[in-house]
Amino acid sequence: MKRRQVMRGLALASLIPFGLRRAWADAAVGPLALLVAGPVGEQTSRWGNACALAMQSSFPGAPSIVTQPIGGLDGVTGANRLDALVVPDGKTAAILPGAALIAWLTGDSRVHFDPTRWVPVMAGCNSGVLVVNLPAGADANLESLRALAPLKLAADEPQSNDLAALLALGRLGVASAPVFGLRDMDAKMRAFVAGEVNAVFVCGEGVPEDIAPLTAAGGVPVFSLGSLDAGANVVADPLFPDLPDVTAFGDAVTPLLDAAYRAAAVAARVDFLLVLPKLTDPDAVTQWELAADAAMTDAALSAAASASSIVLQPAPTVVAALNALSLPAADQAGLQAFLAKNFGWQPS
Repeated sequence: MKRRQVMRGLALASLIPFGLRRAWADAAVGPLALLVAGPVGEQTSRWGNACALAMQSSFPGAPSIVTQPIGGLDGVTGANRLDALVVPDGKTAAILPGAALIAWLTGDSRVHFDPTRWVPVMAGCNSGVLVVNLPAGADANLESLRALAPLKLAADEPQSNDLAALLALGRLGVASAPVFGLRDMDAKMRAFVAGEVNAVFVCGEGVPEDIAPLTAAGGVPVFSLGSLDAGANVVADPLFPDLPDVTAFGDAVTPLLDAAYRAAAVAARVDFLLVLPKLTDPDAVTQWELAADAAMTDAALSAAASASSIVLQPAPTVVAALNALSLPAADQAGLQAFLAKNFGWQPS
């Protein structure tokens, strides 16, 4: 443990009331656990291991944080386990992919959890950018998109990060004809180069790298999902500061889709989410938050985030993100009706 970390820990401890220090000490007896919503060795698992290593030295006694992978890539099984079986004693947190939020948002029948009630600790957020093959000389604006309608969008399925792009276009009044079944960026790139589609929504890790070959093939970035700050304001994506976000790109032609789009944008921007179960003791929450704040300055975790084009976000910003997921009944119904009418899609 580095000297500056020891000094920082001692300085923080001197400012903490005795009762809180006692609660932290009690919570730190034995190893802590991090429930990983995803298979061993996959993306969420790798972030879980990295976060556990970066955080554990900030807890009293520097206990090990044992990772516990469970379930599939979309995180639904792990999220269900978090809500149903994890005791809110401060000893177990969970790390989940943004795909679990999309499954909840679209009404997947497997979902038995409510992410709006989780206690956020930190998150890793990615970018989302729509790249379009515009006619020669056309500007990257709303009129140009409408002139191309229906926009042939390379897409996986509605229950994926592409949901944000589908809702963004619907909100803007741009008709789309998505080509579904293109599961990854390689498939989408091939379809774009072959002229089978004229738009690709690039979202996830390594977005700048994935955009480069699309622009080389004639693609033009037209808008991003932006980013969310702690005040729940949509701001420019730090990796694409000159690109307008969807709300700045154009007003909502279909107001009923506005809240649904904002919720889907939050879900698509979340690469991984580290949370505690609902009703966790506030003292334990504070310790996890402090450990997460320290982890975000850890050299190894910061390097991994930078290499993946991921922006690490603290608890207050994640709170704002989860609040945006909570849709009124009318907006939830509007989302389901939009997907069914336009794409013939129903939740599984």
